[in-house]
Amino acid sequence: MHKPLSCAAILLCAGAVFAQIPESVDPAAIPNYRVVRPGLATAGQPSTEALKKLKEQGFTTVINLRTETEPGVKEEEAIVKGQGLNYVWVPVTAATFSQQQVDQVAKVLDDPKAGAVLFHCGSASRVGAVWTVIQAQRGKSYEEAESEGRKIGLSSPALVEAVKKVLASNAESR
Repeated sequence: MHKPLSCAAILLCAGAVFAQIPESVDPAAIPNYRVVRPGLATAGQPSTEALKKLKEQGFTTVINLRTETEPGVKEEEAIVKGQGLNYVWVPVTAATFSQQQVDQVAKVLDDPKAGAVLFHCGSASRVGAVWTVIQAQRGKSYEEAESEGRKIGLSSPALVEAVKKVLASNAESR
């Protein structure tokens, strides 16, 4: 016969699913850090020291949008994986921004197994671009989606145009 789970056991399991991540961090360690929903923070490039502390801060997955030509990308992967965290690399530029990249990120963000996610690029502008497309495709008006993207970090005029291009190509294909 099975014993019923105690309240403590249920809370312990729930805590693993809804890991607490910091509401704020030192901007010198992780610039443009924002918690956008429970278990999801967006940011610019974390310092090496900040990367080494992600596990102890409750993160289980890192999504990096920086390209291989940007300094420290390969080192970041080693640091993140060395802590036993999941590392997802989706290199994005304004010139190459695509629906496929948005889909790769959305798949991770929608996966409960990903746990607490730090979603970053160099400054948070690419993160804001991806977030804008996701929000627009999930029913928000373009204005609402872009406003959310800008709050996170979308600031590059080239990325704003890339967002519009991805959304327009999706509207044409329907």
